[in-house]
Amino acid sequence: MATHRQDHGRDRDQAREIHSLDEFDAALGSRGSLSSYRIQSVDLTDRTFALLAASTTDAVFLGCAMQPEAAAKVRADGALVFPPVPDLPFDPYRARLYSPEELFEGIAGLPYASTPDARSYAWFQRTRGDGDIFSSMLRSLHDDAISDALDEHLADARVVGVMGGHRMGRGTEAYAGAARLGRALARGGLTVATGGGPGAMEAANLGAYTAPLSDGVLDEALELLAKAPSFTPSVTDWARAAFEVRARWPRGGDSVGIPTWFYGHEPPNAFASFIGKYFANATREDGLLARSNAGIVFLPGAAGTVQEVFDNATPNYYGSRGEPTPMVLVDRTHWTERLPAWPLLRTLAEGRPMAARIALVDSIDEAPEALARLAA
Repeated sequence: MATHRQDHGRDRDQAREIHSLDEFDAALGSRGSLSSYRIQSVDLTDRTFALLAASTTDAVFLGCAMQPEAAAKVRADGALVFPPVPDLPFDPYRARLYSPEELFEGIAGLPYASTPDARSYAWFQRTRGDGDIFSSMLRSLHDDAISDALDEHLADARVVGVMGGHRMGRGTEAYAGAARLGRALARGGLTVATGGGPGAMEAANLGAYTAPLSDGVLDEALELLAKAPSFTPSVTDWARAAFEVRARWPRGGDSVGIPTWFYGHEPPNAFASFIGKYFANATREDGLLARSNAGIVFLPGAAGTVQEVFDNATPNYYGSRGEPTPMVLVDRTHWTERLPAWPLLRTLAEGRPMAARIALVDSIDEAPEALARLAA
């Protein structure tokens, strides 16, 4: 695993990562050896005979449950074994991104506090300031595994980021507009990626979710969600409303959410089909911006969105990630008067390649066309 790998097109055979029992069995069937493989979070308790018979020289087992005799044998071969860590609400070696169903497991009958997402946040709250190197190592291992999974999932995708405030309420025209934006971008062949939280982020993920469905589905979904307009005072009611929409239209489109337990009081939204949730917010922020290779749309927001504007402007200014990527700011009044980031961004861009890759539009419905124009 490696954080923020740039070799997105790497060959999985070359990497020799094993993420499932099927891949484990296929590797043994084709090669008869596990030498130099990385087996990640696979339950191998029923593969004792195979492990005893196979060569495992230079293999690495990350969080793989196995019988004691199998573990002793692979260690004797020279393999590295990182055992599962008991009593954690998360898997620090996980091989895949989260799904909404996984993070919100039990939400249909139990309060949000009982879900894996809430329990992981509670663990983070208990350990973040205790100075225990073991806890900080577990967080780092988990976040690196998430970065690895994001790289693999988005390897060939054209990703467009949608940034905006978490306070945007369901039932508002602003929320509906952000949802229409996500739908339009997804229908244009782009993978929508957001910060994975509520508000504008949820709306954009919702739009991508409804993209393969008829136009009327989004309107109906917006009506259903409006009965729980915010995650306060009840995350439970807010989340259940989202899963009610998903249950009514179970074949929605895919998008990505990249939230953080650093802001654990803000729950992840259930409309991002693939969720890369981090403990370290700085790693999460940088990764979200860096992976938005088709550009970013910035909806009205506050301090967090302003930070994202200039976090993204910096590599565009210096060219540190190659050619600058499009940046579209939505709502002229917001970005020139209320929080005047646009004049500064435009001044920074003068005389540089990024000048042709920034735009300010009045309405959210103008954003897809502006993004396409900047990308041309």
